[in-house]
Amino acid sequence: MDANKELMEALNQIEKEKDISKDILLEAIENSLLAACKNQYGKADNIKVAVDRETGAFSVYAEKEIVEEVEDDVLQISLAEAKLKFPRRKLEIGDVVNIEVTPKNFGRIAAQKAKQVVVQKIREEERKALYNQYFTKERDIVTGIVQRYQGNNISINLGKVDAVLMENEQIRGEVFRPTERIKLYVLKVEDTTRGPRITVSRTHPELVKRLFEAEVTEVRDGTVEIRSISREAGARTKMAVSSNDPNVDPVGACVGVNGARVNAIVDELRGEKIDIINWSDDPAELIENALSPAKVVSVEVSKEEKSARVIVPDYQLSLAIGREGQNARLAARLTGYKIDIKSESQINGYYEEEQWQEQGEEWPEEEWQEEGWQEEQPSEE
Repeated sequence: MDANKELMEALNQIEKEKDISKDILLEAIENSLLAACKNQYGKADNIKVAVDRETGAFSVYAEKEIVEEVEDDVLQISLAEAKLKFPRRKLEIGDVVNIEVTPKNFGRIAAQKAKQVVVQKIREEERKALYNQYFTKERDIVTGIVQRYQGNNISINLGKVDAVLMENEQIRGEVFRPTERIKLYVLKVEDTTRGPRITVSRTHPELVKRLFEAEVTEVRDGTVEIRSISREAGARTKMAVSSNDPNVDPVGACVGVNGARVNAIVDELRGEKIDIINWSDDPAELIENALSPAKVVSVEVSKEEKSARVIVPDYQLSLAIGREGQNARLAARLTGYKIDIKSESQINGYYEEEQWQEQGEEWPEEEWQEEGWQEEQPSEE
């Protein structure tokens, strides 16, 4: 079979299987051959290489200007010689003609170059296609298969490419087995010469948000909106939701029948607790909701200072603060307010102390004074 025909059939096959345009490959081959020709002809910028799109035949042409007197035979041709080469064309001084200068051994050179270019171009296009495929998944969730531990990092297979779950993006205490399937949040996709480099996370708050979008139809279609979210990965997440439809309960939609929807996400996050609360444009109401499951007596808000004083029943104080201050800390991040929490007896004692001091008497030290105000400053995220 003719070598040129073989090349065209190979390019057609590549176009079909790899989804790489034949024209892109032929153009790359032409550019590669042009560079080879310029090495042979020196600095002849008038050299052009063409590949016939039907037959695959290679030709090398030199663009020459028709002049009365030739001073540079590389760039110029006389009118008489031009008319001899192109007897059917009406030519004049100043016209440009293409003179074929294909070398005798050009077919062999072309075949070698074509093979190199095709292999390189396939790799480039596959890398570009992979990058484009995963770049669209940036800031979204993907399902990956655990491959192996690389030191403290984990290699995750995403199908056609591997991603890296760095140690600081892993949930503390979470251990995976090889071949285990897990959900991940795509933090960044970078294009490199070795293919896309993908960084993923299990700790990012957006992972929880995307999981709810995937699990809850009302969130996915925009009926229910996730307004704010705060998370301590592996321990607890608080999420404030609202509804754009008065007939749809946003919390109920996210929880699902018998907790089916939220439980599916809790299972994916290996038991991480999730508090879903109603969003409110009233900061006091929002803060009260955010401190759930604790009951609140009253909330005093300072919008200017972005702070709030919360009073809770005595028996609810430890619940409102949470273990190691977690509940209060997450509520502060969720609402964006600095939150001070105090029990009713602490507040009563505070006012009694003021009265004693007004009377000029010394206030006796009590146990509650050592507890003091519980104060949480929302972190900047």
